[in-house]
Amino acid sequence: MLEAALMGEIPRETTGSFDRVVREREAQMLRTAFRILGNWSDAEDVAQEVFLRLHRHGLNFPHDAAVGAWLYRVTVNLCLDRTRSRRSSQELPEMASPDRSAEAAVLMDEKKQRLMAALAMLPPKERAAVVLRQIEGLSTAEVAAALGSSDVTVRSQISKAMVRLRSILNREDA
Repeated sequence: MLEAALMGEIPRETTGSFDRVVREREAQMLRTAFRILGNWSDAEDVAQEVFLRLHRHGLNFPHDAAVGAWLYRVTVNLCLDRTRSRRSSQELPEMASPDRSAEAAVLMDEKKQRLMAALAMLPPKERAAVVLRQIEGLSTAEVAAALGSSDVTVRSQISKAMVRLRSILNREDA
């Protein structure tokens, strides 16, 4: 999809590198955007814009870690821009796995929906910090780089967010 649309514009010597980055990172950026925005359509738009910007920026990164940090930062910034401009709907795709029982799949879907709804109630920067650190598994330093914050700020955002998430989820249980 994205690759085919851009192939004509990419210089021959960077085509392989760009293709590799898209293949390796597209799912991560899409998943991250979805978890921040809570909407697949918006997440797809953001992921596409991230890779368009990567193409425009060029592949002048010293190593793969730098590309990853840049991609996460652009993804988060685009998501934050979207949340400021309008509230996202809470669409959730079906995520049932064929190797789980129907009951387990329903319970898992309910938990995911509750978590996504609770995440949507967090302020955008806290939501982004939690998604990147707790769900995507980035280090605190990587989250700080992606958010343009310090490690201390990220730890504070995650701490506050976790308290809020527990409170939201506990209220729903009551």
